[in-house]
Amino acid sequence: MNIADLRKSYEKAELSETESRADPLKQFELWLQQAIQGQVPEPNAMTVATVGSDLRPSTRVVLIKGCDERGIVWYTNYESRKGRELAGNPFAALQFHWVELERVVRIEGVVEKVSDEESDAYFHSRPLDSRIGAWASPQSEVIEGRGVLVANAAKFGAKFLLQPPRPPHWGGYRLKPQEWQFWQGRKSRLHDRLRYRLQDDGSWLRERLAP
Repeated sequence: MNIADLRKSYEKAELSETESRADPLKQFELWLQQAIQGQVPEPNAMTVATVGSDLRPSTRVVLIKGCDERGIVWYTNYESRKGRELAGNPFAALQFHWVELERVVRIEGVVEKVSDEESDAYFHSRPLDSRIGAWASPQSEVIEGRGVLVANAAKFGAKFLLQPPRPPHWGGYRLKPQEWQFWQGRKSRLHDRLRYRLQDDGSWLRERLAP
């Protein structure tokens, strides 16, 4: 099959200015809840895009762990590629794609680390194997094989037993949104696309973009 011939008609829903929330966070929470209730596979999965000092962009999929008026939170290794790139350039973009609902949410903004208290609280809520894994994996580094990870996990498991502390190189990030985009697939490629831009007074300007 020629991949250029793969097509789908999007006809499940619509997104109008009158029905959408004035606050983009409320709109996002609504769509996220609908994705969860609709049993979309991994509705909490999001793509994080960063840009390195070489101006080359990179993306990866992580899991959202919190959202409120302060921003969108996820946790990772600060020494990973994304951690190094965020240290040099704190601007990033997020994307959620809920295929079954024919929806996409894009979020752009500046990223900061969450507090040590927040990182500690989340770290200690994780399963034991995941906490050991945070010590065992030198994320984004070249390793000789999977045996390195297994050996590291055994070493740190024996060292910390049931109480591994949070590694100093591991914790949370929070993206503070400056722009949101909500995309709803529509028939004939005339999709609905609403953008919210943060204004100087803290309000949100809602605009319709051509698809």
